[in-house]
Amino acid sequence: MDEVYEFLKEKAPTYFLATVEGGEPRVRPFGTVDLYEGRLYIQTGKNKKVYQQIMANPQVEICACAGPEWLRLRGELVPDDRVEAKKSMLDNYPALRGMYDENDDNTIVLYFKSATATFESLAAGGSKRTVGW
Repeated sequence: MDEVYEFLKEKAPTYFLATVEGGEPRVRPFGTVDLYEGRLYIQTGKNKKVYQQIMANPQVEICACAGPEWLRLRGELVPDDRVEAKKSMLDNYPALRGMYDENDDNTIVLYFKSATATFESLAAGGSKRTVGW
């Protein structure tokens, strides 16, 4: 999990999150990731379609690229409405405080449960390996 966090935080700060809506895939860029209490979190707003899609089907996938290296992270997202979890995320992304606050009714953080991450490299002699939790 630490390696996934480092890849998303340091190497690929913009990644793509895939959800499903009515049987159709939906993909959009995301840019938040946090490790809190041993869990990998992302953040969004409850008023966004992506949150509604996750609530309807919590199985998601993230894809992120950094040069020839890339990551696919698949798993179930679980919402965590605790102020402390939201505060941790927003403290790591202070620019979001103009839109979100840990005490509002909109901000939500979600953590990965039962996740599998696949790291691959397209470089010559590239490798592929999978980790899970």
